[in-house]
Amino acid sequence: MNSLFTTLDWAVFAIYFSIIAYTGWHFSRVKITSTKDYFLGGNSMPMWVVAVSVLATSQSAATFLGGPDSSYRGDLTYLATNIGGIMGALFVAWVLIPRFYQNKVSTVYELLKVRFGEKTKQRAGMMYLVGRVFASGSRLYMAAIAVSMILFTNISPSSVISSVVILVAVGLAYTYMGGIRSVIWSDLIQLVVYVGAAIAVIIYLLGQIPADMGQIIQALNNPGGEQASKLTLFDFSLDFSPAGTFSFWACITGFVLLNIGAFGLDQDMTQRVLTCKDAKQGSKAMINSIIFSIPVVLIFMTIGLLLYIFYQRPELMGTDGQEVVQSFNGESVTIFMYYVLNEMPAGLRGLVTVGVVAAALSTLNSGLNSMSSVAIQDIYKPWKEARDGTQNDLHYVKAGRFGMAAAAIALGSMGILCFYWQQYTDMPLLAFALSVMVFAYTGLLGVYFTAIFTNRGGERSVAMALIAGFLTTLLLQAYVWDSVMTVVYPDWVGVRLAFPYQLCVGTFVSLCVCLMGSSQKQEQDQLQSA
Repeated sequence: MNSLFTTLDWAVFAIYFSIIAYTGWHFSRVKITSTKDYFLGGNSMPMWVVAVSVLATSQSAATFLGGPDSSYRGDLTYLATNIGGIMGALFVAWVLIPRFYQNKVSTVYELLKVRFGEKTKQRAGMMYLVGRVFASGSRLYMAAIAVSMILFTNISPSSVISSVVILVAVGLAYTYMGGIRSVIWSDLIQLVVYVGAAIAVIIYLLGQIPADMGQIIQALNNPGGEQASKLTLFDFSLDFSPAGTFSFWACITGFVLLNIGAFGLDQDMTQRVLTCKDAKQGSKAMINSIIFSIPVVLIFMTIGLLLYIFYQRPELMGTDGQEVVQSFNGESVTIFMYYVLNEMPAGLRGLVTVGVVAAALSTLNSGLNSMSSVAIQDIYKPWKEARDGTQNDLHYVKAGRFGMAAAAIALGSMGILCFYWQQYTDMPLLAFALSVMVFAYTGLLGVYFTAIFTNRGGERSVAMALIAGFLTTLLLQAYVWDSVMTVVYPDWVGVRLAFPYQLCVGTFVSLCVCLMGSSQKQEQDQLQSA
């Protein structure tokens, strides 16, 4: 097998996987006899490690690879999306988490059972499973691309598939026995690894750039031409197209909804918070995670700014300039991957690869466990109990492990599909990863807002709202929009809507549809009066 790895790189890889293997073995020794232990860690996880776990899960390979690309191409406006993150996290901490603990739920969708009935809980769980396959699959694909480039020196379909299989196999092996407890503690290790790798890259880049910090900051403030300062944090332009994806107005609208969905309605994130002792500890973990994410994201965006100096400001590098062709075997790559492939020395290249793998595994491990918890607790367990009355909790632990294996196959398949999807849409990696999440969140947001703030909505309107949210998002995709409007109204072809605004539109449609339904009490009163 051809590879860019040297002996030193392989040594770094071996050390990392030795640590992962040891910790996986350590947590697998803990005897698990109940689904509460397997999916909720017995509600005994420390607040600080839960906060780190939520942070590690939210900062996936998309941030590792896409963050530097975002600041290299543009500025620091992506960092401003943390405004929406803080607002969303506060809503979840003050409104949703107390309700989850009050109702003693093991999945966030059990809350809907209290309001709308068993069928609604199952439908919301199914919508989550579809959305999580999309979201985690896209992140798995991004990591697989990077691993394929370095390990196989190509990104042919066979190499990408092999990389996907490697990542899925490692993630499944680590979490299969230990459940959520092993996932949370492994997230701590993964965060230290990939943040440490990013800091090492920054130190190495600063050593390569002969200019002092004052010159670097001045160059970033004055990039030349018509380009604004690359240190710009807030973009107040009212642009609803993809160019305005990270504008201030998107941050306080679509990104607030996105983070409410991610932290409060997505079992992948919220499951960690439910492992704390009580609602107060869970809320603290949630808020701390978003606060800690700001410096972590800044680290990755700093890499992009330094790469801009390295490649685009030859006067500071003391060179005549060099042409940067961001491609690998004819395929476009992010600037960070271009740097890794062409400039990075042995040892550090291995550390960066380990960082990509760590970021991917942090998201993958959580996805496997959360998908299994929803599939078993919300769908399989009610069906099994209704069928033959099985109450044996150990049976559902075993079913949970089988569910993780099934989830691994689903995520691996989606990761392979994304190889073709992202090339077709030609979207930047970071925007692609974030936009994929919109499909599931629109319907769930409309339903939960109805449940929390109104007395309306019933099983039928909830089902219609979930479908309406998904379909609205689908119809707003550029490739669908173009194909439809070419026939209906050709002059509209070329209209684009940034995904935060797609989320706003989809949530509004879903909310309106859900509000059209009468509550169960209202339906009963209507029947009695008739």
